[in-house]
Amino acid sequence: MEIRNLISFVQVAELNSFTKAAQVLGYSQSTISFQIKQLETELDCLLFERINHTISLTDRGKELLVYAQQVNNLTDEFMQSMESPKELKGLINFVSPDSVCEDMLLTNYFDFHKHYPGINLKFTNADTGDMFGMLDRNEADAIITLDNHVYRSDYVIAKEEHIQMNFVANKNSAFAGKKNLSVEDIINSPFVLTERGMGYRGIFDKTLAKKSIDIKPVLEVGRTDIITKLLEENDDCISFLPCFATDKKVQSGKLVYLDICDFETDIWKQLIYHKNKWISNCLYAFLEYVKEHEFKN
Repeated sequence: MEIRNLISFVQVAELNSFTKAAQVLGYSQSTISFQIKQLETELDCLLFERINHTISLTDRGKELLVYAQQVNNLTDEFMQSMESPKELKGLINFVSPDSVCEDMLLTNYFDFHKHYPGINLKFTNADTGDMFGMLDRNEADAIITLDNHVYRSDYVIAKEEHIQMNFVANKNSAFAGKKNLSVEDIINSPFVLTERGMGYRGIFDKTLAKKSIDIKPVLEVGRTDIITKLLEENDDCISFLPCFATDKKVQSGKLVYLDICDFETDIWKQLIYHKNKWISNCLYAFLEYVKEHEFKN
C-alpha cells in the first residue's frame, strides 16, 4: 500500500471532492481516481459511494480514514524531524476577516518572512461561518475570528483577547468631544461600515436590532484602511471599528472616538485550529509568531 495513495484518499475524504483533491495535490483528476481504485482493489472494498456526481465515505472508508490520517501525520513528523528549524519549508493556509489580514500583512508579514523564508503564507478572507467550514474540511490550517466567543470541543483556541470596539469619526465631526452621547444622537449620520454579516458587523447589527434600530450605511467595504481614509477626508461620516484598526490614527489626532454611552458589544479575537490538525514545524512556528505579535496579552 503506497503512502501517496493514502494521502490522496485523505484529501478526497476531507474535501469531499476528487477535483479539489487533485488541485491541492497537483495531480490530474484521473490520477486521483486511479489511486483510489488501487486502494479499493488492495483492500477489496468500496471506499466511496458515488451517486449523482456526489461522493460520500462508506463505512469501510470511514474506518480507513482514521488510520490513513495517523499514517500521514507520522510521515509528516518523520520528515520534519529531519529538518533543522532554519530549513523550515511549507505552505500555511490562513483565514481571517479583512481587517485582521490587512493588519497582519502591513505590520508583521515581512518580519515573519525574514525569520522563516521557507514558509509561504496564503491569506484568505471569509466570514466566521465559512472559516469553521474550512477548518472542518482541512482547507485552512488556522483562522483568526473577530466575533462572539467560540466554544467548541473540536477546536483548539491557541490565543484570544477581548477586542475594544468604538464609534469613530473625523476629528472635526460635530460629535467630537461631546460626552454621554447615545446611539440615537448619531443615527442619522452617514455610516461607512464593513460588509453586512461579516464577523463584528453581524454583532453590531444585532445589537442595534435589540434597540429597534437599523442603520443603512452609505457605503459597505471590507477594508478598514479604506474606511479610515474616508473618515479622514469627510467630517460627517462615522464608522464602528476595532481599536487595532484605528488606534494609530486616533493617537495622531486624525480621527476621534465618540463617547457613546448606551452601546456595548462582546467581541473576541481568537486564533483557532482544529483539534485533529497535525501541527507541523511550519504551522507551529506560524502559530507561535502570531501569538506573540498579533495579541496584546
